This record gives sequence, C-alpha cells and structure tokens, in this order.
Amino acid sequence: MFRAGLAGLCAMAVALAAGDALAVLVRPAASPVLVVGSLLVDLAPGPVKEFAIRTFGESDKAVLVAVIVALLVPVAFLLGVLAARRPVRASAAAGGLGLVVAALAVTRPAAQAADALPSLAAALAGAILLALPGARPDAAESTDGTGPPRRRFLAAGLGAGVGAVLGDAALRSAVPGPETAAAAPLPDHPARPLPPGTDLKLPGLTPFITPADRFYRVDTALVIPRVDTRSWRLRVHGVRTVELGMGELLRLGLIESDITLTCVSNEVGGRYAGNARWIGVPLATLLARAGIPAGTDQLLSRSHDGWTGGTPVAAVLDGRDAMVAVAMNGVALPPAHGFPARLVVPGLYGFVAATKWVTDLRLTRYADEQAYWTGRGWATDAPVKTMSRIDLPTPFARLRAGPVVVAGVAWAQRRGIAAVEVRADGGPWQLVRLAAVPGADTWRQWTWTWQATPGTHRLEARATDAAGRTQTGRRAAPFPSGAEGWHSVVVTVT
Repeated sequence: MFRAGLAGLCAMAVALAAGDALAVLVRPAASPVLVVGSLLVDLAPGPVKEFAIRTFGESDKAVLVAVIVALLVPVAFLLGVLAARRPVRASAAAGGLGLVVAALAVTRPAAQAADALPSLAAALAGAILLALPGARPDAAESTDGTGPPRRRFLAAGLGAGVGAVLGDAALRSAVPGPETAAAAPLPDHPARPLPPGTDLKLPGLTPFITPADRFYRVDTALVIPRVDTRSWRLRVHGVRTVELGMGELLRLGLIESDITLTCVSNEVGGRYAGNARWIGVPLATLLARAGIPAGTDQLLSRSHDGWTGGTPVAAVLDGRDAMVAVAMNGVALPPAHGFPARLVVPGLYGFVAATKWVTDLRLTRYADEQAYWTGRGWATDAPVKTMSRIDLPTPFARLRAGPVVVAGVAWAQRRGIAAVEVRADGGPWQLVRLAAVPGADTWRQWTWTWQATPGTHRLEARATDAAGRTQTGRRAAPFPSGAEGWHSVVVTVT
C-alpha cells in the first residue's frame, strides 16, 4: 500500500508541476494551486484573515500555498492506493478534481477562457499516470527489462516529478515580468524639495522615504498581476462613463506629493506603514470628467484581480492630493505596488484608499454596494489614527549605561504631528525633538537622548497631532477601524 501511495504522490507532483508550468505561459494566476488558494482567500472568515496577516505578515500567501499542497498529499496518497486496485476510478477522480478547478479558474475575476488549460493539463497528466500499469500491485518484475515493474514506475514517476518541478522553476525565471518604465513621467506640478533635516539619518531609524523593496505589501493577490499597459484601460463611471488608456491618463496633468500610507491591519508598533513620493492624476480631475451623480458618497474602485475598495467621495474632493498614482519614488510603480496604476488617498487606511492594479472607478452609494473589506465588517471611512513607533532601541536590546538615543516615527495623516513624548518606567513624559516635515500627509521622525541607568526598563512613546488629539494609551485591536495604544519596548542596561 505504501508504494501505491507513493505512486500517487509522484503523479500529483507531475500533475501540479505540469499545470504550474503551463500557467506561466497562460497566466500565473491560473495555476491550479493558486486558483484554489484564491477561492479560499475569498471564502475565509474575517478573523481567519486577520490571524494570517498578524501571524505570518507578508508570508501569509506562501503559507497558504504550502497548506494547500500539504492537504493534497493525503489525497494523492489515497488516489495512489485506489489506482493499485481500481485504476479507472482513480483516474476518473483525478480528472474530476481537475475539471472542478478548471471551472473555478474561468469564473475568477479577470479570468480568460485559457485559464482553464493549466488545470486541464494537470488533470490529464494525473489521470494518465494513475492509469499506468506500474501503479498496480500485480505489476510483476520482468527478467528482460521490458516489463512495467513497479520499481521502475516509481523511480520514473519520482524522476519525472522532480524534473517537472525543476523545469517549472527554470521556466518561471525565463518569463519576463510586467512591462515597466525605467523612470517616472515628469509631473506637471512637482513636489517641493524635502526641507533640510527631514531625514535624521540615524542608523536603525526608519528612513523618511521608504524604498519600494521595503514598502509594506498587504493584499489578497496570491500572485502579482501582470498587466500590459498597451491593453490596460481605466474606466470611470459617473453621470457618464469615461474610458482612458495610459497615454490619455498621463495627458490629464500629473501631480507629485509625499504621502504616508498605513494598513488598517497594522498593530501598535507594526511595520505596515510606509512613506513615498507619488506621481499621479488627481482623482478629482477624473471624477469631474465623468460627472458626479447626486447623492453618491462612495467611490468604489476595482482591481485587475477583482478586489474592491470603497473610498468616501468627500475625501476625494476636499482638496487633499488623492490620485491615481503611476509612479513611486521617481520610477514607474513596481509590479508589487500596483503597476501600472493604483489609488493613493492620504489620511485613510489602505483598504479604502490604496487599491492596487486599479482598472475601474464607480461613483455609487454605500447603501447600494459594499467593498471587499467593508462587506466583512471593517470601517467605512477609516481615517488613520494618530500613532507613534519606537525604532531605537530595538526590543530586548542590551545597552550600556549613559546617554542612549531613542528615536522613531509618528504619523497622523491630514492633521500632522505636533509633538511626540517619551517616558521611561512610567515616569513623567518628556518632549522629544521632531524632524522637519514637508506636510501634514507624511510621517515624522523624532529623537530623544535618554540617560540610561543599569536595570531593566520600559520605554513608551505617544504622539499628539496638530488638531490637539493625543494618542490614547487604551489598547485596541486593528478591527474594525485601526489599532490604538502606546508602543513600548523593554531594554536591559548594564
């Protein structure tokens, strides 16, 4: 039985690798495993998704794929055992599973008819391998080397599986990624140079501008969409529908602005926040072209992969630099951050303000349509809460007695940071030195020199925004409108 189950595992390895390899040519999101994973992401309850983001961070997608593959192992083993006695039934079962996944593939958002091909290829490969006579227990060893002994079947199957996986990896590395421009388009209204002293440049302190490869990524896409700018269109639905290609969009007039984005899933002291210099077309310009129907209060944005976000129309039209961004930090958007276009709306958490790979904007009402996360109980308007974070020293650091640099960042988009205070061991709050800042929509660095004495100490930080609101010490989880509480670190001084 064990060898029969092993034959089933070999068949699964070949089938999945064949489907994955074909998906690279068709569309990576059409990979059978990713099709199933995307469905599970959509069906998972909100608390499960929150747990995954909180526990695994940006590795949550890799963990999900690993879990799916792990769940397939016993299924493949049982199919191998069944094939040893009823090969036709085992082949039919494998083919049936492939057909189900193929049907799911063509019903996914932005799906194409060809998306069924990888799952069909996987089904065919698995069915054929399970039907081979070498999978049956009565496959006798031949004396002349021409028979179908199980030993050679297992070796060949295992070799084919390993070869297919290696070939798939090589094929993935050979396939070019999405088309991107080397440089950003020139803005019609460039941002001013950063004021002197904006970045304190302390080792270990988060830089004022977050490089793209260190900028957080939280989304539901198991594979980064590949979008061709030649066929990409942005549709804006208002009183009338406006459709724009990339060239037409760029001719509408580009603004440039420094804006900090924050994910609503960010825990107190978390890293799901980043600051960049964005270039894009004002959303107000696009909505004016489409016309704003009376009574609309929501701008429903849709991603290339079908994800939706709901932005308050009032926030788009109140004068803030809300935009359809096409560039980040002087270059075209990286694929992981929304190429070729995404929303950037300062002052709101990302799930209502930062739709990546955007293709569709619809002026509607919250009472009529719900976006992906708001339909799962998260907040509607979701303004970013005043928050501060300690970057230096790091948690559980061992320090020497004497002057110690304590530093971090604080943010309160649309209001700006007016003050940050730090205290040690519950003592009096001490005002810290704030770095310069270009505007109210970015985070702000801060630093303080602490005279450390031997022992174990707890450092805490809190910020006050320009509206006079001080960050609360009451702890609150991210759901449904963002985390609250003071960030603290414990250190040991010797």
